[in-house]
Amino acid sequence: MKLGLVPPPPQRDLRLDLFRGLANWAMFLGHVPGTVLVWCSFRNYGFSDGADLFVFISGYTSALVYTRKMERGFVFGASRLLRRVWQIYTAHILLFMIYLAFIHFLSERFNAPDLVDLFNAAPVTSAPIEMMTQGLLLRYKPLNLDVLPLYVVLMGLFPPILWLMLRFPDAVMIGSVLLYLAARRFHWNLPSYPSGNWYFNPLAWQLLFVTGAWLALTGAGRLHFLLRSRLVLVVAIAYLIFAALMTLAAHQPQLRALFAPALFELFNPNDKTNLAPYRYLHLMVLIILGARFIPIDAPGLRATIWRPLVKCGQQSLEVFCVGILLAFIGYFILQLAGNGILAQLLVGAAGIAIMTAVAYYRSWSKRVEKSSHESPVDGKKASESTGALEHLVLRVAGSAAQVARGMDARQPP
Repeated sequence: MKLGLVPPPPQRDLRLDLFRGLANWAMFLGHVPGTVLVWCSFRNYGFSDGADLFVFISGYTSALVYTRKMERGFVFGASRLLRRVWQIYTAHILLFMIYLAFIHFLSERFNAPDLVDLFNAAPVTSAPIEMMTQGLLLRYKPLNLDVLPLYVVLMGLFPPILWLMLRFPDAVMIGSVLLYLAARRFHWNLPSYPSGNWYFNPLAWQLLFVTGAWLALTGAGRLHFLLRSRLVLVVAIAYLIFAALMTLAAHQPQLRALFAPALFELFNPNDKTNLAPYRYLHLMVLIILGARFIPIDAPGLRATIWRPLVKCGQQSLEVFCVGILLAFIGYFILQLAGNGILAQLLVGAAGIAIMTAVAYYRSWSKRVEKSSHESPVDGKKASESTGALEHLVLRVAGSAAQVARGMDARQPP
């Protein structure tokens, strides 16, 4: 079946890497509570934040990456997608275990019992086996460990969604909107343990993920006229200014006087759990302005100053996990050693430096792993389709053959 969709761009879209790296940095800074670092993220200057951007870009890039694989057949495409789901799930479980271990160890070692309650780790003390089981089921989540379970669910459901979107993109997009509206109207959500619901409602947040995929496959080309419209530009800028003032008004009583109480209560508190419509609209406005002023071939994207952000975006899973752990460690250090502004800035800079170092290391490590799959065996390259175990056997066999030839050469005639 021939699919009439817009093909992926011929060059890598560095804007996706740049903004996903920015989202990772923003989530790290926003997860160090009670510090000026929170004001260095963009959640206090508008309705959406780094999590919205992360989910949207994940949907966009997933559609670009797995479309070619899905065109080879549903089973093959689904297997590649589920392999990625497993990687995300194992990363979450590893982070989950290390995170809890850090919280309990530091709490006991430095007599800081408040850490256990603040980071929602207390249930593990009373019922460790049950809480670990619920953690494996993604129902129990300590503080700040909500994004990856959402990512696991969205990616796990993506194989049939992508298969359908390649054939009926508009119908899938409409279905996503209807599910979002129904989830908000009827309060549908997944249950958490021991009580409550998911902080990121997957039935609502799927709209961002599916929107990203739809734009990657067909929507971006059809909506390109929005980028050229002066009216859209004016309205978008006005909405961003309104969103910034409304969000800041929640923290500054002086600004609250600018809005009628009824209007202020429509936007505060910001409904993040169910992805309030104004959050979704805010991110879409940012996407439109970003695409308008930063084209895909903008030479500035390759400037040296942006390379750390781009690299963090390219290795987003590893960088995200490290960022969550560093946010907790940074908070603990500030509580232990002093919470001055200079110390807060140093913690933020050190955290971003470590995240960037991890990104560069993983990029180098993947290049080494990729090159190792092409190592010569008896003068020939291993096939790209050779599995890891078979490749190891071939290398050992090749080395043994070389040793045998050396021994034959040393034997007297």
